[in-house]
Amino acid sequence: MLSVGCKFPLFDLNGVGEHNGLVNVSTASIANDWAVVYFYPKDFTFICPTEIKAMDMMVEDATVIGISGDNEYCKLAWKQQEGSLITNINHPLAADCGLHLAEECGIVDWDNGVCYRATFIIDPKGIIQHISVNALDTGRNAKEILRTLLALKAGGLTGCDWQWGDGFVG
Repeated sequence: MLSVGCKFPLFDLNGVGEHNGLVNVSTASIANDWAVVYFYPKDFTFICPTEIKAMDMMVEDATVIGISGDNEYCKLAWKQQEGSLITNINHPLAADCGLHLAEECGIVDWDNGVCYRATFIIDPKGIIQHISVNALDTGRNAKEILRTLLALKAGGLTGCDWQWGDGFVG
C-alpha cells in the first residue's frame, strides 16, 4: 500500500461531474491544489452514499474526487435516481474500471473484487500527506478528514483535537 510521503499515482478516468455530465477526471484535476481522493466499494449501496454526501463538506478547502470500480454510466444513473443522497453533490465521481488505480494504491479487497474505503489527502505537489483505510462495512467520518486536511494545510504542530483557528503545539 502507498504511504505518506509517496507520490500519488498518475490517473486518467471517466466520471460524472457535479452537474451530472460525463467528465474526465485526471491527475491534472488535482495539480497544484490540496486534494482529497477517496475510494468506495460500490455504487448503489447503503453506506457509500452517506460518505459521498458527507465528503462534499470539503469542496471549499480541497479538490475532492470519489472513486469506485463501477463505470461512469452506473454513477450517472445512481446520481439521477429519485431520492438519491448524492444527486446534488459538488464533486466528481470517477470510474476506476478494472480497479487499476486502486491496485496501484494497494487498496483492493480481492476476495470481494472492490476497493477498500480508502482516503488520501494529497498536497499541491502530488505527495500523499494522509491515508486512512476502513473495512468494507465501516463508514468514514468526513468531519475528521476535514479536520486533518485543515491541520495539514495549517503547516504547524497540531494536537489531536486541533481545530481550525487553534494555536499550534509548542
